[in-house]
Amino acid sequence: MLGALLTWLVRPDAHPYVTDALAKYAALIVSFLGGVHWGLGLRQRVPSPSRFAWAVLPMLLAWIAVVMPPYAGLALLGALLVVCYLVDRRIYPAHGLGAWLVLRFRLSAVASLGCFIAAAGS
Repeated sequence: MLGALLTWLVRPDAHPYVTDALAKYAALIVSFLGGVHWGLGLRQRVPSPSRFAWAVLPMLLAWIAVVMPPYAGLALLGALLVVCYLVDRRIYPAHGLGAWLVLRFRLSAVASLGCFIAAAGS
């Protein structure tokens, strides 16, 4: 959230560095969230190919977001964080990870809100 606020407060010459850092951090988070699905797929006897496709898709979309202009890329990253949460909310309980969803919701809400605020400040 600090990065999002900084997009509104820093000098214009520092603004690109703040938005770039925030976008890259959000992309790393999105990539990590996809990686959890890779791990879940590896635990299955007969893993679904769609599990591995979903494990990679968030990272690829985050990569696209990082190379976009900040106002668009940060908005895409915020949306990706929301979509990742919605997918995880459907999948995690079947793997015994439902207890993490409360914390995950809070973290995803703060991170996506930060991306949207930063996008608005770009």
